[in-house]
Amino acid sequence: MQRICSILRWGVALAALLAVAACDMPLKTSITPKARPAGLGQPGVQPTSEQSAALRSYLVQVQAAQLSQGLLREDGGGPDTPFTPDMLARNFEQIVFYNEYASALQGRGGESLLRRWEGPVRFDTIFGAGVPPSVRKAEDARIRDYAGRLGRVTGHPVNTLGPANFIVIVAGEDDRDAALNTAAARLNGLNAQDLDPLRDFGRDNYCIVIAFATGSDPNTYTAAVAVVRAENPDLLRLSCIHEELAQGLGLANDSRDARPSIFNDDDEFALLTAHDELLLKMLYDPRLDIGMSAAEAAPITRIIARELTNSGPL
Repeated sequence: MQRICSILRWGVALAALLAVAACDMPLKTSITPKARPAGLGQPGVQPTSEQSAALRSYLVQVQAAQLSQGLLREDGGGPDTPFTPDMLARNFEQIVFYNEYASALQGRGGESLLRRWEGPVRFDTIFGAGVPPSVRKAEDARIRDYAGRLGRVTGHPVNTLGPANFIVIVAGEDDRDAALNTAAARLNGLNAQDLDPLRDFGRDNYCIVIAFATGSDPNTYTAAVAVVRAENPDLLRLSCIHEELAQGLGLANDSRDARPSIFNDDDEFALLTAHDELLLKMLYDPRLDIGMSAAEAAPITRIIARELTNSGPL
């Protein structure tokens, strides 16, 4: 997910609000506590750097600013976000048949062919050394639950059993490299250099995913890696899980017209919506073939869209 412009705008506004609040609040005196030994933290958890701590503080403010503006909705849409079969088909075309990036982190891409998984998708999670046990437990449960939902929606085998081919990394600035090296060692057909685009991305990117086609068909996904910043607060982390795992299944692009949807850079919705579930159903509908062009798929997607919205025949 890339939301640079919006976040920068909210960051400036939030800084101004904090400055005003600081002027209005009375100062309080307190007893200075004794200094704790350097590096002391939760048992088994690596201490975080100042850079990671600053990023965590920034992202907490980002989430608070978004929520204060009515963004990061968790309701999935409603009467205020209607969509027609034609809108659903149009959104599907924009999100499935165009690339978000020409290459990893290198700007918007052009038209593409239909890409998805043919074999089972098996998720696993790698945590950075600085991620507390409570967060690990919570995110493991979320990913298992979400994998089950993705499997039910797509009708495709998606689970967290067996050797992983889709790894979700939850790690911070201090331990992302090590987690990526571990992921590369676990995935067949990939090496550590293949994951270099995931090693360094701007602070206004909360998370990112790359899917790979390592077999003979360049449109058939065989492996994927998603990185979620551990510094994200709770809702932003969950939002990342929802979007990046679904994008890694083949909903690779964002569209400013898609609503209600997480595949839109406006951050209105935090979690996968009913509209987005229909996009996943369409993507894995057996009437659509891997490698189809947008033009080839269009007549079929219009039929499927009407079926899924109970709108009757064309």
